[in-house]
Amino acid sequence: MADYETAGGSLKFKGGGGITKKKKKKTDPAKVKAALEVKESTPPPSKPIRVLEKTAAEKRFEEIQKKRQEEKVLKSAMKSHKEKVAELNRKLEEMTEHYDIPKVGPG
Repeated sequence: MADYETAGGSLKFKGGGGITKKKKKKTDPAKVKAALEVKESTPPPSKPIRVLEKTAAEKRFEEIQKKRQEEKVLKSAMKSHKEKVAELNRKLEEMTEHYDIPKVGPG
């Protein structure tokens, strides 16, 4: 009974191996230097630079968006704070309350 009174340390798993870490590879300075020389000696490939131009439909769409944005700004600038609050209160009064129990069925 004396053998089982206290635990003798942490449990061991079958198969032994613990955590195996990857071994780091050493970089060879000569290879690095050679790679840099090759990179410097070759000119970068020249790709034709393509400028993306917008189509007529895209230009029209952006113009309309700008006009709508300007109208919206002008419309909101006309109202005073008091009018904005009154409009919000009217809007909230018209909405149904989400916490009300809807009447379903007869009775």
